[in-house]
Amino acid sequence: MDSSFGALDAFAFVVFAVLIFVGVIIVVNLGKLPGQLARKWNHPQASAINAMSWVGIATGGLLWPVAFVWAFTTPFGLKPAKSDLEAGRGDSGTALRQHSGDKGVRP
Repeated sequence: MDSSFGALDAFAFVVFAVLIFVGVIIVVNLGKLPGQLARKWNHPQASAINAMSWVGIATGGLLWPVAFVWAFTTPFGLKPAKSDLEAGRGDSGTALRQHSGDKGVRP
């Protein structure tokens, strides 16, 4: 029985190393996702969502779905974010009239 390290063994080692590297990259990107989404949408609890996401990844994905859903929710007692039309760029009626060509004259 030959115990030397051949070309096929080296190839298998490289394939396994690439698979492990890709797996780590996927896990890290999934771990960052809920926190990134929460920060992007200015969620008031973005830090807690980020922490729960990483704890969820560390526990084998148990809490990660909860963090992902939490990133999409609005906490109780807070109003949802205003749209671009309502956030200081004029009221929605003015913006709609400007796009439709209506000069704001009502019969």
